[in-house]
Amino acid sequence: MVIVQPNNQIKLTNVSIVRYRKGGKRFEIACYKNKVMEWRNGVEKDLSEVMQIDNVFLNVSKGQAANKDDLSKAFNTEDRHAIILEILKKGELQVGERERSTMLEGMYRDIATIVAEKCVNPETMRPYTVTMIEKAMADLHLSVNPSRSAKSQALDVIKQLLEKKTIPIARAQMRIRIAVSSRDGKRIKDKLMSMIASKEDEDLGENYEWTCLIDPGQFRPINELLQSETKGKGQLEMLSLTETKQGDEVF
Repeated sequence: MVIVQPNNQIKLTNVSIVRYRKGGKRFEIACYKNKVMEWRNGVEKDLSEVMQIDNVFLNVSKGQAANKDDLSKAFNTEDRHAIILEILKKGELQVGERERSTMLEGMYRDIATIVAEKCVNPETMRPYTVTMIEKAMADLHLSVNPSRSAKSQALDVIKQLLEKKTIPIARAQMRIRIAVSSRDGKRIKDKLMSMIASKEDEDLGENYEWTCLIDPGQFRPINELLQSETKGKGQLEMLSLTETKQGDEVF
């Protein structure tokens, strides 16, 4: 809620403040509660749904807006939209202790959920439960960073679990279908096969077709290879996002 006081200062209520220091000054933006993390996690993409007011402040609680000179000197631009995006992305979300605790618990759960969705036990090819991933994260003594998205932190968790072998874990694989002309297929087959985890089916007729399992991180490089080597004529289709056996891994 925006309240204009008699002295023309802007007073905001029910607000989440994002604070950012740059160029020796402190800047703040006023956002709706819960919307900052939704934006950082990619859930909310409409900036107007995040910002209570489209402005940059020196002090939100006092309604003191930053002037153009301060913004230009600190950010080397007068583009207020770009400045707001930088503060929203890099700034520190100001929350009360109870709210912060609830937010961190929710993010911890979100991180574990993402890891559970992306990974399996390579010994059984079954997914882990979110609770098991949370226990593994606790063994790593991981702390949640509220300024980073749950997805980016989940990727860090996967990396640490792989390095420290806390539990047997591997990225779940993606099933894809590749189709190219026989001429292109003969020429790029070796490059393609070096990028897949395993080949399930192969048809080397008039057109070359393969059904393969790949690490999800290889999808874009394979697509780029097909686009550049076949002049856009090659086809790449994702058949399933994760290829696992049915059922959850249990202790």
